[in-house]
Amino acid sequence: MSQTVVQIDAFSSQPFGGNPAAVCLMESPANEDWMQNIAAEMNLAETAFLYPIESGYQLRWFTPEVEVELCGHATLASAFLLFEDGLVEPDQTIRFNTLSGELTAALNNGLITLDFPSKPPAKCDPPENLSRAISHTPIYTGMSKFDMIAELESEAVVRNLKPDFGLLRRIEVRGLIVTARGEGKYDCVSRFFAPRVGINEDPVTGSAHCVLAPYWAGKLGKEKLLAYQASRRGGEVRLQLNGDRVLLSGRAVITMRGELV
Repeated sequence: MSQTVVQIDAFSSQPFGGNPAAVCLMESPANEDWMQNIAAEMNLAETAFLYPIESGYQLRWFTPEVEVELCGHATLASAFLLFEDGLVEPDQTIRFNTLSGELTAALNNGLITLDFPSKPPAKCDPPENLSRAISHTPIYTGMSKFDMIAELESEAVVRNLKPDFGLLRRIEVRGLIVTARGEGKYDCVSRFFAPRVGINEDPVTGSAHCVLAPYWAGKLGKEKLLAYQASRRGGEVRLQLNGDRVLLSGRAVITMRGELV
């Protein structure tokens, strides 16, 4: 049996920017080992697997090594594919059933807006090896449900960081978000490292912005933010804090379609 796989660059309006995700739109549930093997074969930060259910779509996300509970860019990629291929009308809201509950996606003037849970961090002491791993002492460290956040002293420091991934892998969190206040058009900049789940650096991480939005909204006193993830590919994320939810908006573009046989 063949399976169509579509590669989509999320949080980008141009090919080869943002964060690439593979999307497998299926007719029915698939074997978990098969999905994990496909994700390993694609070797992208995330591969999304979805199929229609009565309320919308069932959606799961896999890195090359593990299944994860929340992924923003692969959700945006999945929604983009459904809109682009005419499987959902442009004025309809897509409902995804996931390990993080129901998530929605809507299309407005070319932007896809995801409605995700807010994950504000709780202040914590920096773990052993963190300062050595990133060669800087954070201004602040906190923990969200999935990831650690570390605020650094400047945008330039975040952009130029060269972490020790071996040391980062010893820190028992899914990933590390490093961030700083933006110095130009962006309210904040960030990068995301997750060597423990097989991703040294993720290009643009939607779920990390569920942490960044409440953190920077509180510090800057504003509910709408323009964020930039400063990986080599880079990507822009529009944020709006809405109570215990975060609206993440971005664009996407298809780069490849193929058949797994």
